[in-house]
Amino acid sequence: MRPGDQSLGGFRMGSRGALAVAFVLALALVGFAGCGNDLSKEADEGVPIKLGDLEITVQETRFLNPSQPDDKSYLEGQQLPTPAGKSYLGVFVTIDNKGDQAVTLPANAQVSVTDTTGAAYESIPSHTPFAAPLGSELAGGAALPAPDTAAQSGPVQGSLLIFLVDEGVSENRPLKLEIEFEGETGEITLDI
Repeated sequence: MRPGDQSLGGFRMGSRGALAVAFVLALALVGFAGCGNDLSKEADEGVPIKLGDLEITVQETRFLNPSQPDDKSYLEGQQLPTPAGKSYLGVFVTIDNKGDQAVTLPANAQVSVTDTTGAAYESIPSHTPFAAPLGSELAGGAALPAPDTAAQSGPVQGSLLIFLVDEGVSENRPLKLEIEFEGETGEITLDI
């Protein structure tokens, strides 16, 4: 090795090469450090979006089967058997109010699942202990599901949104959860 040469994983490089590698790594770290500081209004399932003071994350998406004991609890109060040609789609979310003031959560009419054909399925009311209380007030600094609730201690640890969708909807993926809140629209691509 010549004076001033550096070794990187067995490769020799001059001082300029070492500086170039250091510069590229520094840029990558700066770019990576900036990721996640500012949440977007669009994301994939598992990644939070930000609408106003709300931070919303989809924990899990799946079709609900009324014949399974766990799903039967989620579907309490819904029309069973499922209407012909329809299925219940469950979207489990966490919602954090990052602000200091209470906010009113979006109502059912402001939350929908859309497919690639443009078909939209509005969230349907649910009154089980697992349901996300759409249209209700969420205190500043509070989160859903609330601590010590069935939704928080359940297997998904998310509050449930229910959609009555066409049986073939999964053929028109990706499905997107759309949420309107305080004049903004957020969109989460569902993993189903």
